[in-house]
Amino acid sequence: MKMNISNRMKKAAAMAVIVLGMFALATAACAETWAIDPMHSNISFSVQHLVISKVRGQFNKFSGSISATGTDPSSVKIEATIDASSVNTNQAKRDGHLMSPDFLDVAKYPTITFKSTKIEAAGDGKWKVIGNLTLHGVTKEVVLEVTGPSAEIKDPQGNARRGASATTSINRQDYGVAFNKTLDSGGLVAGNEVSISIDVEAVKTP
Repeated sequence: MKMNISNRMKKAAAMAVIVLGMFALATAACAETWAIDPMHSNISFSVQHLVISKVRGQFNKFSGSISATGTDPSSVKIEATIDASSVNTNQAKRDGHLMSPDFLDVAKYPTITFKSTKIEAAGDGKWKVIGNLTLHGVTKEVVLEVTGPSAEIKDPQGNARRGASATTSINRQDYGVAFNKTLDSGGLVAGNEVSISIDVEAVKTP
């Protein structure tokens, strides 16, 4: 009798392992990962200059991924890494100053990173992507106002693609990027608020 119970328990355990394995495979099959295509994406910013105009720039080198399971927004995970030394405002002298210890200090902090922590619906086709932005060695929570993603399409090579856009703003003082000069009129040479605009095109990975 003890032998029969032991055999039944072993069979039940084996069946449980098989069922769990099948469930894991099914879950994995539903998971999708998309790689950000830097050739067709853009991360740009603008900062007020002398109170009367704005200087615009972008980062030329970055990478990232977006993963999701099915259509559940809570499963979406977004990660991105920016090469801080790729900052480009179309003015070499200014770019050099932005890379210096006065601003981004790229020798000490070579990358800027973002990792999402939460996704919230914000209307038809709109989302709030909340996550941690690490800049200049400081990590702060930011909220991206996202429009998209677009419907999935196939490019001429047969790759599945989707697109989305996002905006946010940060105060550079919060990240220890504190260099500035005050005008005689009392305004700042460079504003503290940095407006950020992102356009992403992503390719589904195998």
